[in-house]
Amino acid sequence: MYPLPSNHLEALESEAIHILREVAGQCSRPALLFSGGKDSATLLRLAEIAFRPWRFPFPLLHIDTGHNYPEVIAFRDRRAAELGERLIVRSVEDSIAKGRVVLGHPGESRNRHQSVTLLDAVAELGFDCLVGGARREEKNARAKERVFSFRDSAGRWDPEVQRPELWNLYNARVRPGEHTRVFPLSNWTELDVWCYIAQEQLDLPELYFAHERDVVVQANGMLVPVTPLTPPRPGEQVVTRGVRFRTVGDIPCTAAVPSEATTPAGVIQETSASRLSERGATRLDDRTGEASMEWRKREGYF
Repeated sequence: MYPLPSNHLEALESEAIHILREVAGQCSRPALLFSGGKDSATLLRLAEIAFRPWRFPFPLLHIDTGHNYPEVIAFRDRRAAELGERLIVRSVEDSIAKGRVVLGHPGESRNRHQSVTLLDAVAELGFDCLVGGARREEKNARAKERVFSFRDSAGRWDPEVQRPELWNLYNARVRPGEHTRVFPLSNWTELDVWCYIAQEQLDLPELYFAHERDVVVQANGMLVPVTPLTPPRPGEQVVTRGVRFRTVGDIPCTAAVPSEATTPAGVIQETSASRLSERGATRLDDRTGEASMEWRKREGYF
C-alpha cells in the first residue's frame, strides 16, 4: 500500500512522459543527464515508457567529479549497458588538468565545479537541450525554475528572462550557442519519487538503503561518512551507525542520515515522517543558504 493514490503518480508520470516527448519533438541535439542517482534512475524509467521499443532520442551524459561513490558509478555503467544506450562521460578531473577548473585546496568539493565541465561538454558536443532530474521542492532557488529553463550562450540562468508555460505549452527554441535545461520531475517530491521507485520496482545503488558505516557526527547533527576523501579531523570521534543516503552527490559534500530502511517501503515511511528536506538534511555545500545555490545556477549549475 502506497501513501499516495495511484492516480497521483499516474498524473505525474503522464506529465513527465509528455515533457520528454516534447524534448524529442522540439530539440535537435538533446541529452539526458544520468548520474546513477535515484532521480535520474526514475528519468530512465520514464524514458523507457516514452520511447521503447525504439532507442532513446538522446544519449546519456554524466559529468563525473572523480569524487563519486564507486557503487554509484558501477550502477551508472551497468544500467546504461542494460538499456543499450550511449553513455557519454566528461570528467572534472580533465577540466582540472586543462586548467579550466582551479581548486582552492585538494580536498575541496568538486560539486560546484561541474558547471565548467558541463558547459564545455555542451559546446563540444553541440547539445541544445539537457534533461535533468531536479525537482522544485528541493530548494527555493529550484522552485523559480521553469520546466523548460532557458540558458544563454554563456550557459547562464536568469529568472527574469524565462519563458511562460501557460497550459503546459513549452518553448525550446534557441539560437546557436544557447540551450535549454528541461526538468520532467519539476512537480514531483522526494516522496513521489520513492513511491514511483516502489511501484516500478526500480533498481538503485545500495547506498540508498540502510547499512552500517563509520561516520563523524558534526555539531549540527550532520553525519559525515569517513572515507579517504573525508577522513576525521583532529578531535573528531568516529562512530558506526546504521545510515542511508537521501542523495548521492560528490562525496565531500554529501552526508548520510540515520536509517533502518532496507526497502523502498521503509524509505517511504521514513521520508513521510521527515521534517527536513532532502538537501537540507544531507548536502554539506548547501549550508551557506539560498544565495549560494542561486549564484551557482546563474553560472551554469544543474
